[in-house]
Amino acid sequence: MKLFERYDVRPPVAWLVALVAGVATLTVGAILFTRRVYWGFIWRYFLGPVRADGKGQDCVGYIAEDGVVRGSDQLASCDPAALEPEMGTVFIAEPGYTVISTVGYIIVLVFMLAGVYLLLQRFDLTPSRYFFYALVPFVLFGGALRTVEDSFVAAIRAGEAPAFEYPVSALLISPFIYFTVFAVALTAFLASKYLAHRGITDTYYYPLAAAGVGSVTLTVGYLMLLSASVGYVTLFPGVLVVTLGVATLVSIGAYYLVDSRRPVVHAGTGLMGLVVLWGHAIDGVANVVANDWTWIWGLGDYSAKHPLNRLIMDVTGSIQGGDRIFGVHVGEAWPFLLLKILVPVAILAVFDKEFIDESPRYSVMLLIAIVAVGLGPGTRDMLRVAFGI
Repeated sequence: MKLFERYDVRPPVAWLVALVAGVATLTVGAILFTRRVYWGFIWRYFLGPVRADGKGQDCVGYIAEDGVVRGSDQLASCDPAALEPEMGTVFIAEPGYTVISTVGYIIVLVFMLAGVYLLLQRFDLTPSRYFFYALVPFVLFGGALRTVEDSFVAAIRAGEAPAFEYPVSALLISPFIYFTVFAVALTAFLASKYLAHRGITDTYYYPLAAAGVGSVTLTVGYLMLLSASVGYVTLFPGVLVVTLGVATLVSIGAYYLVDSRRPVVHAGTGLMGLVVLWGHAIDGVANVVANDWTWIWGLGDYSAKHPLNRLIMDVTGSIQGGDRIFGVHVGEAWPFLLLKILVPVAILAVFDKEFIDESPRYSVMLLIAIVAVGLGPGTRDMLRVAFGI
């Protein structure tokens, strides 16, 4: 902020200039160095995975010499090394995340979070804690909406027509789904502020929270309707009970254990800290259930989609010598749940009372972002297994 003041630059203007400069740089690079920048980076790590996911393909490949994109059903392999001797340079994109795409999404998230903060500076968000609670349902909505796209893929694999096909379905796939959910949340926020300003409601956060709850209810309701009407979606309520139940018990236990031993950790955040722990516990438990315990319900394999999850499972399996300890099945994903509790606790320790009191709006935006990176994917994983898709 002092740097902006020194050069008499308003932060919103600086943010917009940075946005335009970033987009322009990528655009020019993609035009001048199409194969390297567009196909080798933008398409391979960001757009290609969306296409593969939206079309239900194991991968898609861009054949540089022919200038065409082919799905896995038209490729002999998803390994570029196996294809290049015959086809030349091939860029392969697979559904899910890579280290590069994850880093890219983090950079974009931090940058957009700064933009949202600058936007919200124009509004009175007091009391800020209630603004935080009102936004949590929209995080659940994002995870549920992502599962709706999974149901589209399930329809394709079952030989049926989905409600929406690619490229429309891309709006429900990362990174585009972030903008979709943001648009819904921003619309609800502006409408709620209008209602409060007109005196129709006493405060803006009640209608905002109601809009979030309504959004997630309608989305999950759509999935339940599918489970009752089509054969490729089946509800397994036990998955929901186990995931929500274990995550709630673990997060409450962790919250009160930390509060009894190190009360300073939660002195600033209060019950917001419990929500943060709960969101990440959902992610942790959902991953453990999806990767190691789906056999209880007779479900197939739900392998880890994120590089960190896969790394943890590989290391755990190597140390344990498999998925058993002393002959008892424990799985390989259980350390991920521990990580999803320990890391949020360490992060919450930074949000002391002084930090919260001095920057309540900034603190809330950071906390909701921390919740989102856990509860969003956790909700998607939980619902994906719960509906067998």
